[in-house]
Amino acid sequence: MKWTMTSLALLVASQTSAATLSAQLDKQLPSLEQLYLHLHQNPELSYHEVQSSKRLADEFKALGMNVTEGVGGHGVVALFQNGEGPTIMIRADTDGLPITEETGKPYASKVTTVNASNQTVGVMHGCGHDIHMTSLVGTAKQLMNNKSLWKGTLMLVAQPAEEVGGGAKAMLKEGLFSKYAKPDYVLGLHVSANLPAGKVAVAPGYALANVDSVDITVKGKGGHGAYPHTTIDPVVIASRLVLALQTITSREISPLKPSVITVGSIHGGSKHNVISDEVKLQLTLRSYDPEVRDQQVATIKRMAKGIALSAGLPDELMPSVYVHEEERIPSTYNEPELAVKVKASIETAIGQSNVEKSEPVMAGEDFGLYGRTDEHVPITIFWLGAVEPTFYTQSVAAGKTLPSLHSSKFAPDYPLTIKTGVTAMTQSALDLFNQQ
Repeated sequence: MKWTMTSLALLVASQTSAATLSAQLDKQLPSLEQLYLHLHQNPELSYHEVQSSKRLADEFKALGMNVTEGVGGHGVVALFQNGEGPTIMIRADTDGLPITEETGKPYASKVTTVNASNQTVGVMHGCGHDIHMTSLVGTAKQLMNNKSLWKGTLMLVAQPAEEVGGGAKAMLKEGLFSKYAKPDYVLGLHVSANLPAGKVAVAPGYALANVDSVDITVKGKGGHGAYPHTTIDPVVIASRLVLALQTITSREISPLKPSVITVGSIHGGSKHNVISDEVKLQLTLRSYDPEVRDQQVATIKRMAKGIALSAGLPDELMPSVYVHEEERIPSTYNEPELAVKVKASIETAIGQSNVEKSEPVMAGEDFGLYGRTDEHVPITIFWLGAVEPTFYTQSVAAGKTLPSLHSSKFAPDYPLTIKTGVTAMTQSALDLFNQQ
C-alpha cells in the first residue's frame, strides 16, 4: 500500500486530534442543545419547513460555506471545497409530524397548524429530525473549524418532506448531483427509539424497506340489507379480499424474502340495513427486494379482479387498484463496504462496545433514493441511540414497551444523543476524506 506525504500527514493529524475534537465539541454542546430546543419547539410539517431551513442555512453561512436555499422546495445545499479530495455528502431531514406532543417535557412543542383537511392538528418532531438537524450543524462546525484535518469537498444537505417521501425526489430532480456536486459518498443518521443514547447501530446491506401506498375501491350492487340476494355485496367481496391478501406473503413470495402487506383502513356503507355500492381499502406494502415489490403489486391486482369475477360482478364494476407511485419509497441499501468503514470509524470514536450491527427494519426512508441514481453513489445511514440509558435498562428489565418513533411520547435524551451523533458523523467523514 502506497501513501502520499499528504495522506500520511492527514492520517496522523486525525489520529492525534481526537482529544482536541472532543474538547471542542464539549464547548459547543450548550449552543447545540439550545439549537435543538429551538427546533424542537418550532416544528414544521412537510413542504412547510420555511423557518427550519432558514435557520440551518444561516448556521452554514456563518461557517463560511457556499449556501443555496430553496432546492427542491425548502431544501438547503451547503458546499465547501477544501483542496483536492473526495466529495462527501451528509444529509439531515427537516420536517415534523402532525402529532400533538404528550411527553410532559417543559420544552414540549405547543405548535398547532391547520392541515389540508382544514383540521387543527398539533405538530411535533416525533421522528427525531430535530436531532438530525442539530447533529448536522454540529458536524459542520467540527469539520469547518478543523479544515487542516481533511481535504476534499464537504456537501451538507438539509432535506425537506422526508415524512411524505417527496423531499429527496424533489432535490434530485432539481439537479442535486449535477448542479451542485456529485458525491463520492453519502452519509446519514437516524435516531432509534430502541437503542440507548450513547450507542450506534449499523446495518450493512438492506437497512430500510420499500414502501408503497395502495388504494383499492371494491364495487358492488347496493340495495336493502333484508334482500341480499338482490345485490352484490362489496363488503363481503372486500372481506374476502382482505383475507386473500394475507396469502401473498405466506404462499406466493419466497419465505426467504421479507414481505409485509397490511390493510390499514377499510370503509364502506352508511347504515345498518343498507348494502352499499362500494368499499374503500388502504394498504401499505413493505419489502426489500424490488422484484418482491413488483410481485406484491401484480398479485394484489390479480386477486382483486379474480374475487370480483367470482362474485359475479360485470367488467364495468371491476375493482380499481391505485398505487401511489408519486409517494413510492425504495428500500435503503447501505453499500456494504462503506457501511463497514463507517462502523469502524464510529468504533474508533465512541468505543467498540457502543457500536452494534443492526438488523434491517420494515420502516421506510427516502434517504435510499440517493443511492439509486444513475451515478450509483454508495450510501450508508446509521441508527443513533436516543433513549435515556437508565430508562432504557429499567424498561427492558420490566418488559415495558418503549415509546416508538412517531409516538406523541417519544422524547430523546438529547444532550447525549447529540454528542454521540456529532462525534460519530464527524469521525466517519474524516476517515472517508483521509482514506487513500
